[in-house]
Amino acid sequence: MAIFTGAGVAIVTPFKDNLEVDYNKLEEFIDYQIDNKTDSIIICGTTGEASTLTHEEHLECIKVAVNRVNKRIPVIAGTGSNCTETAKYLSKEACKAGADGLLLVTPYYNKATQKGLVEHFTDIAQVSDAPIILYNVPSRTGCNIAAKTVATLVNNVDNIVGIKEASGNMSQAAEIMLLTEGRIDMYSGNDDQIIPILSLGGKGVISVLSNIAPRETHDIVEKYIAGDLKGSLELQLKYLPLIKELFCEVNPIPVKKAVELAGLVSGVMRKPLTEMEPENAKRLMEEMKAVGIL
Repeated sequence: MAIFTGAGVAIVTPFKDNLEVDYNKLEEFIDYQIDNKTDSIIICGTTGEASTLTHEEHLECIKVAVNRVNKRIPVIAGTGSNCTETAKYLSKEACKAGADGLLLVTPYYNKATQKGLVEHFTDIAQVSDAPIILYNVPSRTGCNIAAKTVATLVNNVDNIVGIKEASGNMSQAAEIMLLTEGRIDMYSGNDDQIIPILSLGGKGVISVLSNIAPRETHDIVEKYIAGDLKGSLELQLKYLPLIKELFCEVNPIPVKKAVELAGLVSGVMRKPLTEMEPENAKRLMEEMKAVGIL
């Protein structure tokens, strides 16, 4: 059984003006997401600026999310690292905190061979009680999980059950489904490819868009699964211009600006992320207005 079906939000981490994590605002934003039909909270991922959090902050965010959600929907904790031992530590602690699943990004910077990826993910899985979703985003990590490697992991490691496929390569996504015989829960890691992934048998999306349009992103998936392909496609296409602007600068710079414009949480970011360029922010605001968010 899938950890979740639908649209899970790759939730932003709110910061105060002094750059401390704003745990109160995080709790409020989690409630907002659940009230607006988000199907899962994905905490401490790329969009959550996990790479700038201390280990203590990282684990506290996971604990706050688990406690605030209180089993209303699944909480999936990002616990990946380019260091296997660090990923094992974060994963064990997230399981202790009660996370319903783990999201493990491929090792970045030092990268790995395909053999190294198998050993890396297998070692982490062996110390984790929760089901695991692999996170394939080679544009950010410089490391791609080959379809054969995904199949090897799924066939040999019981708690590796899913993949967030953000390579943008639909041929690779199809090959993953072929080689795993559909025995993997695939989630789109790109908001502009929700329907293509669903058409391959995917379960939904782990979404940046959901931060500002949770109900609509949920509806794209719900309509598709219910057989309303026309309605699903209309929503996917309606939001494409906004999705484009959400990625016109490196994520999460635009979505942090978007949640600020929408009055949801602060847009404060930790360096090296910087304020969005004014001309880009203007286009983002225009697209938010076009779909009725502003």
